[in-house]
Amino acid sequence: MTNPIFPPLILSDWQPTRDTITVYTQILGKIRRAMTPKQKHWWHISLRAASVGLTTTPLPANGQTVELLLDFTKHHLFILTSRGEQHRIPLQGQSAAAFCTEVLDELAAIGIEPAIDRTLFAEYTPGTYDETAVFTFWQILSQIDITFKTFKHSFRRESSPVQLWPHHFDLAVVWFSGRLVPDQDPANEEYADEQMNFGFSTGDSSIAEPYFYATAYPTPDAFTSRPLPDDAYWHTTGFNAAILPYAALTATANPQGKLLGFLHAAHQAGSQFMLDK
Repeated sequence: MTNPIFPPLILSDWQPTRDTITVYTQILGKIRRAMTPKQKHWWHISLRAASVGLTTTPLPANGQTVELLLDFTKHHLFILTSRGEQHRIPLQGQSAAAFCTEVLDELAAIGIEPAIDRTLFAEYTPGTYDETAVFTFWQILSQIDITFKTFKHSFRRESSPVQLWPHHFDLAVVWFSGRLVPDQDPANEEYADEQMNFGFSTGDSSIAEPYFYATAYPTPDAFTSRPLPDDAYWHTTGFNAAILPYAALTATANPQGKLLGFLHAAHQAGSQFMLDK
């Protein structure tokens, strides 16, 4: 029996579309980076979940704010300002170059010119945009976002926002132990803090199916020997992570409970080596 909240998501069925919307999020990520004050751990380059898709959140711009919203229900990019202006661009599988130009032209029309490197999006080959596949993906991702936020609420120590990283197209949340990593520069954004990363990937060259992951940095020696719930396993080729295939959620009566069980078990597996006794 298929769970209606977490329906099947087969990467090969929609990978061209996935790759297209990944590029769209990367363009928005570059715009957000150019317009947002720097935040620690590069949190100013990620996107956030909204009710209908992914958003840059409101960005400061010439005495107003502007928000770019990829609406995966109406299949448009909406550009919204605090002055009530609204511009829209249909999502039709435009090439990276075409979409980048359309977005920047719409922003320029309202006096906003973010400084991004257009050569990063110089691909002119049209992409693919399957509206049904995108809508299904969004219904899934919105539920994962809620579940990750529920998991995040269990943390007493610092954690990141639940955010989508455009470069890998994964939704993730980071937990920090509060300790610095020995022999690392405390100012190093990526490597100074002891941490665990929990996320969802639609699939990649390492694991060619959608999956949830949990990693620890630095990786404790005994991390991958700890027990995991049913259907989860330790991945040790290329990177060390606890993995739960997304497919494990599609046939269970309580998918959120199964996902939370995995996240808590993985957190326990890593954090027990990271917290001062």
